[in-house]
Amino acid sequence: MVITSSLPDVSIPDVPVTPYIFENAGERATKAALVDGPSGRTYDFATLEMLIHRFAGGLVANGFQPGGVLMILAPNVPEYVIALHGTLVCGGTATTANPTYTARELRHQMEDSGATWLFTIPLFLPLAREAMADGSSIGRIIVLGEHEPADDLLDAFALVGGDSYEGHAPVDAADHVAVLPYSSGTTGNPKGVMLTHRNLVANLVQGGSMVPADSDDVVIAVLPYFHVYGLQILINFNIRVGATTVSLPRFDLEQFLQVMQDHEVTRAYLVPPIVLALAKHPLVDRYDLSKLKSIVSGAAPLSEELANEVTDRIGVEILQGYGMTETSPATHVALEGSGKPGSVGGVVPSSECRVVDTSTGEDVEQGESGEIWVRGPHIMKGYLNNPEATAETIDADGWLLTGDIGYMDEDGDFYIVDRLKELIKYKGFQVPPAELEGLLLSHPAVADSAVIPVPDDEAGEIPKAFVVLKPGAEATAGELQDFVAGQVASFKQIRELEFIDAIPKAISGKILRRVLRDAELAKRA
Repeated sequence: MVITSSLPDVSIPDVPVTPYIFENAGERATKAALVDGPSGRTYDFATLEMLIHRFAGGLVANGFQPGGVLMILAPNVPEYVIALHGTLVCGGTATTANPTYTARELRHQMEDSGATWLFTIPLFLPLAREAMADGSSIGRIIVLGEHEPADDLLDAFALVGGDSYEGHAPVDAADHVAVLPYSSGTTGNPKGVMLTHRNLVANLVQGGSMVPADSDDVVIAVLPYFHVYGLQILINFNIRVGATTVSLPRFDLEQFLQVMQDHEVTRAYLVPPIVLALAKHPLVDRYDLSKLKSIVSGAAPLSEELANEVTDRIGVEILQGYGMTETSPATHVALEGSGKPGSVGGVVPSSECRVVDTSTGEDVEQGESGEIWVRGPHIMKGYLNNPEATAETIDADGWLLTGDIGYMDEDGDFYIVDRLKELIKYKGFQVPPAELEGLLLSHPAVADSAVIPVPDDEAGEIPKAFVVLKPGAEATAGELQDFVAGQVASFKQIRELEFIDAIPKAISGKILRRVLRDAELAKRA
């Protein structure tokens, strides 16, 4: 059963992503486009577009060639956007790197992507130098901020001081890789995800038909720009609709709330750990968030209980979307005003979806759970230098196998149950960790939680929970296990529970269950 959107198909222009998002920028030339939250440094739309073309001109003047790859290793600052789109304008590809990588992980991305240029800040130069030790493809480094001189370093402000690159380098929008983000790497080495100009434009059009954002909006940008969620929504989508984006280089709850209040933020695109803080942290009550219209949560499952808790506390609708780096990213989006707690909404327009039984390969009935498959113009070109992984993920008919388990209700709205490979197999029954984590988070003493499978001679695997208690709160393992047991079938009950200080998570917000699993297996060895 092929499922399509309840909304009409959309028309996708055959243009590169930069001119597409700046198509209407002339109408709002003097309006603030980007604001650095901590400093207040601001670029209006006209200045932003001008600096992008000057950055492109500076690259070309210093030898950057069409088809070249520039790595961006930087926090969320306005200049990130200039480096990103300046690279695209002159026909290059931008690969976005995670600043929390070790030198080994960063070197893997440098080598795999073939990056020859690097844009970074002084704070990250030692990490970049360590990754480049013993030879590297990186030949020139553009530094934003004061730094010691070196032969391979270029000052970012000097780079934009020359001639502007006029127009846009000729590219095949359907084939040319615009951005090369790397998958989170929760298993194995991260893989380069080849997203073309058409992939990005297609998803902006698809999502834009479902999200009622406009030039009156002020959006907080605390999610990392290197992640496709931040890159597409907080950069590209916001520029396209003319919203003002206020960026934060890292998440600090007090600073986040202060910026939300001071800039009268109207929309927030977040991940569940930040939503959790909004639901439970006492600091939230000290700030005026009355201008906020909606919160969209993505990148990881958000339980119905937690969504309702936030809505009850601050009076804002919580919407969810679903997608992945490989889908540019959105495949499902909940419509404002009609979202359901726990649902990621319906299929985006001009795309297709299936829910497939992983044991038979057949489509399941409506309401039954299976693996989500998607197809459409937003699906990646493939994994860079990895045709085997590409073939495992995208079948011969163009269906991308997400590895996520979910189901569709009678209204066409989808619910994600969990990752296929993270399901716990208890006596043959499948137990989704995210469901148990959501229930634990609804307990008044619990601040955070994660659930993993651990081996068991009788059951095969049993669910074990790791729990972080709120400061000053008290609860026993037995109390929390009984709390969950009263709300789930017997095969889903938590069999072991351990209290810890913090749950390991990727910067994107995903729980790193493998870290807990590896530690647990080492203890039991």
